[in-house]
Amino acid sequence: MFRGLFKGRVTIVSMVLLTVFLLLLPQFMSRFYIYLGSLIFAAALLATSLNMVLGFGGMYQFHHSVFYGFGAYALALTATKSGLPLWAGYVIAPLCSALLGLVLGLLTVRLSKLYFGMLQLSLGSLVWALVYRWYSFTGGDDGIHGIPIPDLIYSSTRAYYFCLIITVVCLLLMYLIVNSSFGRIFQGIRDNPERCGAVGINVQRHQLAGQMIAAFFAGVAGTLFVTVEGSVFPDLMFWTLSLEILIMCLLGGWFVFMGPSLGAAIIIILRTFVGIYTEYWTLVLGIVLMLLIFFLPEGVLGLLFRRVVPVAEKEGANALH
Repeated sequence: MFRGLFKGRVTIVSMVLLTVFLLLLPQFMSRFYIYLGSLIFAAALLATSLNMVLGFGGMYQFHHSVFYGFGAYALALTATKSGLPLWAGYVIAPLCSALLGLVLGLLTVRLSKLYFGMLQLSLGSLVWALVYRWYSFTGGDDGIHGIPIPDLIYSSTRAYYFCLIITVVCLLLMYLIVNSSFGRIFQGIRDNPERCGAVGINVQRHQLAGQMIAAFFAGVAGTLFVTVEGSVFPDLMFWTLSLEILIMCLLGGWFVFMGPSLGAAIIIILRTFVGIYTEYWTLVLGIVLMLLIFFLPEGVLGLLFRRVVPVAEKEGANALH
């Protein structure tokens, strides 16, 4: 019990302190670092949305980036082709991603573990191929550029604060979901789906709902990317990006709520600065993955909690006596 309380308090306090720090940061940073920070917020939200179904749901979601890219394209197409107000795209995009999550989930959720992941990877690649080849609608491999952004968030600093606020709100919502009765059941299904089914829990329905929620937040992350970059392209839903998101979760710690956010920050910073010196970023990513498997299977925050929490619990128990 104390372990859970400690983790919960640490998560909330760390989120509050980090938010205050990030709110002040643009006063001291150049435009490039403000842009980089905005990208990190989008990636942090994306990685955390994957971890909802991967770390807390035990679902092998191998192609999560398809929901991210789908949301980004939904915003881009709404802004450039529909004639609707620009802000409407920010509502429509996550709903489109959730709908895609529902469609893919209905086809895949009956399968388990590796079979679930492989079928989802295949279906996600079909969506990518459709976007890649549909030149008249999606722009094909050229993508869509010069997407209009609402004046309120047009500048880099305003986009930074917009991404920060949306990311914090979404992280809080996901934290509440993970710790709700639905989240507890979801984690129970991860640990023992057969026993959950035996006591009357509809396992597939809960997994389908979890996938839709994760896809919704991935769609929100896609809208943040469009806000920062002003463009979309098929690579946003290619399988290599899904691998990168998976490594973000593993690097930060996929059993700790804030772990994927830390992993996202590390990977985005590494990719940005390694890319200055070499174009072989995927080679570096592969080395990071190998080092993780051999030396840091619990991730950075997982290791930190394993080392720090027992000491804190012991000190707390001594204080009570």
